[in-house]
Amino acid sequence: MSSVEQTQPLISHLLELRNRLLRAILAILVVFVGLIYFSNEIYEFISKPLVERLPEGATMIATDVASPFFTPLKLTLIAAVFLAVPFILYQVWAFVAPGLYKHERRLIMPLMFSSSLLFYCGVAFAYYVVFPLVFGFFTAISLGGVEFATDISSYLDFVLALFLAFGIAFEVPVAIILLCWTGATDPKSLSQKRPYIIVGAFVVGMMLTPPDMISQTLLAIPMCLLFEVGLFFARFYVRKNTDEESEGENESES
Repeated sequence: MSSVEQTQPLISHLLELRNRLLRAILAILVVFVGLIYFSNEIYEFISKPLVERLPEGATMIATDVASPFFTPLKLTLIAAVFLAVPFILYQVWAFVAPGLYKHERRLIMPLMFSSSLLFYCGVAFAYYVVFPLVFGFFTAISLGGVEFATDISSYLDFVLALFLAFGIAFEVPVAIILLCWTGATDPKSLSQKRPYIIVGAFVVGMMLTPPDMISQTLLAIPMCLLFEVGLFFARFYVRKNTDEESEGENESES
């Protein structure tokens, strides 16, 4: 086989990857353009858990002259990426699917759907459960002579970090299923390590959340519960000796 013939598949894969990336970026831009008119309303919605718990007479502030303009736009762009995640994951699926075996394709698509759903659930849990408790705690503790006023840009960075932490933490069941499916571990071994995993969940909660016990505990407890969920479903995805079966699938598809 000549070098030209060898490079043709690589070039075709790179072109396919470029097209998938362009489609994903275009989807994000389309959603962003559709949301940009509502950028201020989106920021007001995200800041609502804190604003409702501010002391009487206290408000959020902008310490940079451009913050009132750029901060809502930044949030809108992130919201566009957030909403376009299903389409982005579909582009990833469409790119890798041709190289997967039939039994692998049956697993990957449900995992992509469930991972998106779990990430959304983690973000919703942070907004509706964690934020009211955390901000209620922070605003209730005030130092004498110190006025409570939060910068809008700093607040956005804070909530985005919590959104990301809880969104990733809620992916625990998917991670466990993948570990068992690839043969890296098995449900029995994981169940025996449950005490260490519980301690690890609290350590991760300490590392991913702000330095307060409320958010750390509210992240660790769902991780422990989701570990049990992942452990239950992982029993149906234990890796088996499927080399011969995979070869048979390739022969039948060719």
